[in-house]
Amino acid sequence: MTPATLAAPFADAFWHDLVTRRQALPDLPERTLLHAGPPLRGAVPTAVRNAAVVAALFEGLAGSSAEALELLKQGHLTLAPAQDHGVVTPLAQVVSASMPLIAVGEGAATRYAPLVEGPPPAARFGTLSTDGAARFRHLARLAADHLAPAVRARPLAVEPVVTEALAQGDDCHSRTGALTRALLDRLPGLPEAIRAELANNASFALTPLMAAAAWRLHDAPITAIGGNGVDFGLRARGASQWRTAPATPPRGTLLPGADEANALGAIGDSAVIDACGLGGQALGLAPTLLEEWADSLPDYAARRRPLFELASGTLDPERILADGRPPIINLAILGRDEASGLIGRGFHQPPLSLFDLPETVS
Repeated sequence: MTPATLAAPFADAFWHDLVTRRQALPDLPERTLLHAGPPLRGAVPTAVRNAAVVAALFEGLAGSSAEALELLKQGHLTLAPAQDHGVVTPLAQVVSASMPLIAVGEGAATRYAPLVEGPPPAARFGTLSTDGAARFRHLARLAADHLAPAVRARPLAVEPVVTEALAQGDDCHSRTGALTRALLDRLPGLPEAIRAELANNASFALTPLMAAAAWRLHDAPITAIGGNGVDFGLRARGASQWRTAPATPPRGTLLPGADEANALGAIGDSAVIDACGLGGQALGLAPTLLEEWADSLPDYAARRRPLFELASGTLDPERILADGRPPIINLAILGRDEASGLIGRGFHQPPLSLFDLPETVS
């Protein structure tokens, strides 16, 4: 597969606006926070709970972390799956009413994703940092003052960004440095200080691509896919319910000193990127990741055909079942405990049974 072939399904995807969640989804209650993956069951993972606290402080719904936790405990803050509302969110990050959202697509097919903070500590890694709310206030100002005017004046085409990044060795999920550089090169009119700030966040381009991938999936056999740390799941075209399985932790590379036993189950809506032929499906163009995970990916080289339709670029359940091996979903690894945050990067392979969909949606 060439970079141009893998990027082709994004030919009509444009980042054309930035709006708050309140503007995008005016009927959604202000105290509803959107999380990754299928509906949560049981205890909320610590990483998601921490992100919810940061969001509540950012929104002014609570004056302290303790108050935010109590609101969550009492049900005065509720959690709902982002993809059920046309939003995708990375890792543990939750989306609140005032957060700026990247918009890709038109009308009912529009899909949204939040801007992300820079390197750790950050809410998407499940870190409860003292300046988390201030970071999101800064992002909101940056979106309103600089990014929104730029993309409204000249919508950004996603396909050439992906093509360039793949050609430079990014998988466009675990490795996004080239993706971010290519995207920023196509955002005109930004003050140099703002451009430099965004360039220091190698993950900045991740969520614009997530929004584009979710847009690409809106009429695919699999329209939603991701994990919440407890379950990993997908929603088939035309279905209202998710198909789920317990989320096992991703395998891969841990940061120095990290404990494998502390790894949280697979989490994040960024799985939509892999469901569109990138990430784990594009590892053949990312030699650095193949080398890093050589001992963990014994079956990758044995795949002789793609698991996605070439025309649409989206995962094909029939091809997956015929191959007999689930797709590779590249995901960061978060810790379960209070203070861990990001502990590594790797990949998740959901159970093959999740892809045994009814014939009506295949």
